[in-house]
Amino acid sequence: MSEQDAAEEATTSDDGDADVDGEVDIEDAPEGVDTGEIDLEDVAGETDEDLVERVAESDPEEIARELAALRSQNESLESEVEELESEAEELEEKLKRKQAEFQNYKKRMKKRREEEQQRATEDLVSRILDVRDNLERALEQDEDTDIRGGVESTLRQLDDVLDAENVDVIDPDPGEDVDPSVHQVLANVESEEEPGAIADVHRPGYEMAEKVLREAQVTVSKEE
Repeated sequence: MSEQDAAEEATTSDDGDADVDGEVDIEDAPEGVDTGEIDLEDVAGETDEDLVERVAESDPEEIARELAALRSQNESLESEVEELESEAEELEEKLKRKQAEFQNYKKRMKKRREEEQQRATEDLVSRILDVRDNLERALEQDEDTDIRGGVESTLRQLDDVLDAENVDVIDPDPGEDVDPSVHQVLANVESEEEPGAIADVHRPGYEMAEKVLREAQVTVSKEE
């Protein structure tokens, strides 16, 4: 076979076979497929032009390295997020424990105060009972017996109990000014005292730790 014959066999025949250049004949294209020439610029226009240009100009190995670096960075960020989430959970658990401990502390302090108050009340009542016992023994004496000395002694004992509890007596002298915060005026009476001044004390009052337990009841000299 001559070279001319070989060349002719290599060319495309009329029935649509491919030639040595690898071109496809329009007639051999499947039905419905556009056999026009594909333009790379058209493809790039449908995606990010900068990215397409960069990929087209970059070395495949360099792209692979960049992808590996991005993957590694992503894994590092994921690991950091996991650590932060773990830290947040740990802090939340610590906060819950501290809150529980604080609530338990408040309950313990409340119970302790109640117990201390109860013991203080019990101690006060015990000392008052001793005073009552002394009064009862005084009343058990014979009718002809002078019990004044015993009563006075019991009164001093009671005053000692009140003094130990920091209870002060509110017992103003006649002629003092009226203090509405600690004095209760029962009536206005004629007296030798200055008008508006205390004429007499009907019943003393008491205060404890600067708190008035009972006001002193007084009478006041009439205004002229």
